[in-house]
Amino acid sequence: MLFISTHVAIPDEEIEMTAVRAQGAGGQHVNKVSSAIHLRFDVSASSLPPFYKERLLALRDHRVTGEGVIIIKAQDSRSQERNRTLALERLRELIQTGAAPRIPRRPTKPTKGSAQRRLQSKTKRARLKALRGKPPEE
Repeated sequence: MLFISTHVAIPDEEIEMTAVRAQGAGGQHVNKVSSAIHLRFDVSASSLPPFYKERLLALRDHRVTGEGVIIIKAQDSRSQERNRTLALERLRELIQTGAAPRIPRRPTKPTKGSAQRRLQSKTKRARLKALRGKPPEE
């Protein structure tokens, strides 16, 4: 069981984990031991409440595929068990951040001072560019 909050948990049967060989440097150990973990979690087929499902499927995250499957690869550690723990923790964080309420943006106005400074810099730039032209003919 992966506990997301006090009331929400994901059964182990819904999370598919596969051990694969890790990428990158590491010598002989990397070539012969499958220590990396590929975690797959199908959001739409899960037992998560509808609120969580909607939020996760609406996320603009590279780990969520178009079919609504979350794919996480953990290969930070040399230990398969540690990578399994890391993958589950990343899944929990992704679900929790997806369920966090969005704070609406309050539109703000620029201060009078900043508006004046902006206009002064525009005037200064215009004067500088005006001096670059050809001199008037007489």
